[in-house]
Amino acid sequence: MGLIERAPESATLRRELHGIAESGRAVVVTGDAGSGKTSLLAAVLDREASDALRPEARHPDALRPRVLRGLCDPLATPRPLGPIGEVLEQLPNDAGANASAPVERRVVDAVAARPTVLVIEDAQWIDAASVEVLRHLVRRIDGLPVLLVLSFRDTEVGVGHPLQSLLGDLARTEHATRLELAPLSPAAVRELLGGRADAERVHEITGGNPFFVSEIARHPGELLPATVRDAVLASATALGSDDLDTLQLIAVAPDGLDDRLLPPLGIDVPALRRLEATGLLVRTRRGVGFRHELARLSIAEAIEPGVEPLLHRRLLDAFELVGSRDAAILTHHAVAAADGPRVLRYATLAAAEATRTGSHTEAVAFLGLALEQLGDDPADTAARTERARLLEELSTEQYMVSLLPEAVRSISSALRLREELGDADGIADAHNRRAIVEYYSARRRAAETHAELAVEAGGGVEASASAQATLAYLAYRRHDLGGARALLAEAPEPRGLGDGSPAALRLSITEAASDLVSGRLASRGLLLLHASTAIERSLDEVGTTAYSNLSAIDIEQRRLREAEAVLAQSIPLTIERDIPICSQWQTGMRARLHLLRGRWTASAEDASTVIDEHGAPLALIWPHLVQALLGLRRGAAETGAAAGVVSGTGTGAVDAHLDAAWRHAVELDESLMTLAVLAGFAERAWHTGSRDPRLDEADERLAAAATLPGTEWAIGELLVWLDRAERGAHPRRVHGVAPPGGPGEPGEPVWTAMDPDRIAEPHRLELEGRHGEAAARWHELGAPYDAAMAAIHGDDPEAAARALIALEALGVDASAARAREVLAARGIRSLPARGRSSTRANPSGLTNRQLDVARLVAQGLTNAELAEQLYISPKTADHHVSAILAKLGLASRRDVMRSAVELGLG
Repeated sequence: MGLIERAPESATLRRELHGIAESGRAVVVTGDAGSGKTSLLAAVLDREASDALRPEARHPDALRPRVLRGLCDPLATPRPLGPIGEVLEQLPNDAGANASAPVERRVVDAVAARPTVLVIEDAQWIDAASVEVLRHLVRRIDGLPVLLVLSFRDTEVGVGHPLQSLLGDLARTEHATRLELAPLSPAAVRELLGGRADAERVHEITGGNPFFVSEIARHPGELLPATVRDAVLASATALGSDDLDTLQLIAVAPDGLDDRLLPPLGIDVPALRRLEATGLLVRTRRGVGFRHELARLSIAEAIEPGVEPLLHRRLLDAFELVGSRDAAILTHHAVAAADGPRVLRYATLAAAEATRTGSHTEAVAFLGLALEQLGDDPADTAARTERARLLEELSTEQYMVSLLPEAVRSISSALRLREELGDADGIADAHNRRAIVEYYSARRRAAETHAELAVEAGGGVEASASAQATLAYLAYRRHDLGGARALLAEAPEPRGLGDGSPAALRLSITEAASDLVSGRLASRGLLLLHASTAIERSLDEVGTTAYSNLSAIDIEQRRLREAEAVLAQSIPLTIERDIPICSQWQTGMRARLHLLRGRWTASAEDASTVIDEHGAPLALIWPHLVQALLGLRRGAAETGAAAGVVSGTGTGAVDAHLDAAWRHAVELDESLMTLAVLAGFAERAWHTGSRDPRLDEADERLAAAATLPGTEWAIGELLVWLDRAERGAHPRRVHGVAPPGGPGEPGEPVWTAMDPDRIAEPHRLELEGRHGEAAARWHELGAPYDAAMAAIHGDDPEAAARALIALEALGVDASAARAREVLAARGIRSLPARGRSSTRANPSGLTNRQLDVARLVAQGLTNAELAEQLYISPKTADHHVSAILAKLGLASRRDVMRSAVELGLG
């Protein structure tokens, strides 16, 4: 079939191919099966690639775009990094890619080395790990000499499909084009048939599908087929029974028939030639496969009942004879052959490989397949032991991808088996795993119960050490540092301590985190070291936990620049290694970080991401609180719809977010969280004048927090907002903190008599009436909103007026309006006109991507250097810089450098 009615699409492909000399491009080609996607790509790319950069001249081989293809296969469970692995296999050994480097880096380095056309076909079958590699490439594509071509059947890519995240990235970039291959028109069908059949009837039956039409055109003497299967089968009618058996064998190999399998399957050259004459097959780099997927399906569907499992068994035997180690392919054929023992063997191996390569989503699927093959015969101790082990692994993988209810069910089943088997080590490990899952589900009591049961179960040294590590971690997270250290001291020394065993690393991480909460800053380096050690050993959960705790402590103690550096390193790692449970937590923490630094747009982006993904309850607390505070400060209507909580306006969205945050915080029962949400209620009272009854718990919770180390910032934040809310209701009344040792006035709330040393410095300064000093300290810390609010509530009218201008410049209209009311009620008349513009720059409107660019500009990088570091073109870098300058209200890059510290970019 020629490229009938595909001239516009062909021209677009050629134009995009020619354009990669200036910047990288992406083309998405969609259409139904048989719409001609493969034919279009082959006709245009293979013909045009050699002269794409300068069609008027021949280029040396080094400058000619090469074409690399990765095919996705219709396996029941996708092969992890299947198409990406194929692409890397096509590169020469001296391609410059370090084999030990992360696969994303290897792909980017490979396509950066010379002009490249990277084709990913049949992406409706792509795996999640390959999607993340391609997303990494797309984020840098404008600075690479590459044309990424993605073809897939859009009817098979629905909500929740792994490909959707990549398509979202492509939709947001100016470097992507989408080609939708429409069905052929009646005129085109008529041209293809050449008068050999009823064109109108053929168009009606086929819907204009090019493959259907072309197959009918190839059999003009036949009765018009009613289905595509009939058209395809007509191509095979001349085959003998042996050749038809071979054709069916190829049909049940969705990834094509590997050349290595031909001898053990008894397929010789004459047979291949007879099959090639049907026009159904094509030679590929893999071996022998069908020209069109519909042809393969048509042959496969015509296989007699009971025969298909035998064909899969033959393929499985052949794979084993040639020593194949592709566990995903072997699993596929074992499942189709209904060979339970081999499904169990290969699915278990495939799951282990998926876990090792950071494909935890695929690991869940493979482990599910393996478990289906195991019975539950009470007399079969070996099978029950293996079932318990696989359930434990499945629970871990489900937890990693944030499937927490499923993880609880899996580990509960494993625990019952371990108890029935009387396996002390297994019982301890199962309780330990259940404790971790319960904690991320924000159910502290259940988590502590299972951790205690894990310790009581005893077991070997490693199991006991791991259980003790979990119990110590839960104590540390509650800021019971004394209890945590006592548990750490009691923990048995795990085996392999020098090699960094999981239990040893977890114990060390909890110890370092406890020390850091206590103010021992040297422990920051230890946490970074432990994280790196764990990641090097593929202990993804342990390593990312170290990063998560370090960033959380840094943010809580207002080391904002240090926290930003940690998250810039760790969040990409959680995405690369397919760990949504940690990605959600760290993204939520970054939302809080952006909030503190006055970056409203970036903060809302991160908070919405976690909420929209239905993150783990533990990870949802900060995003819900952030969205509530953004709604209060900027105006509730702006936040509600974006967060997906309520669609109305007013304070409904704020209340819904606060309610969700409070519900999870209470269940988690950690002072840092509960005090933070109570501070949100107090801020709401300041903004709206409406006091939430849950603030009645403030005194009791403050008193409890005051007994714990490391809660100074949370205590101070709540005290300040309570003070501001009270002063807003009684503008002439000023609260302060009682002198050290003072009992406080009778009848006053307990927090008015709190020891000032239990309150973080900026908050203490404000409560003591030293608002100017508090504002200056907040500026030093890089928290502009807190600085302005401290000055607003001070006694200096001029400082308050400047702070009001700062609030308006920050774009927090609701806070500015309320501050104006508070100042007017205090009798301050010299206020700037409402809505007065300010020349003060702030990063409140910058997106996360723009913040990345702005930081590099602040370091003095040129557009060329910036483009190289971010994998974008110099032209795109210039566009980003121009947009940043406009949003910041600055005239030049030099102004950004001079204002870097004030903007929080230093």
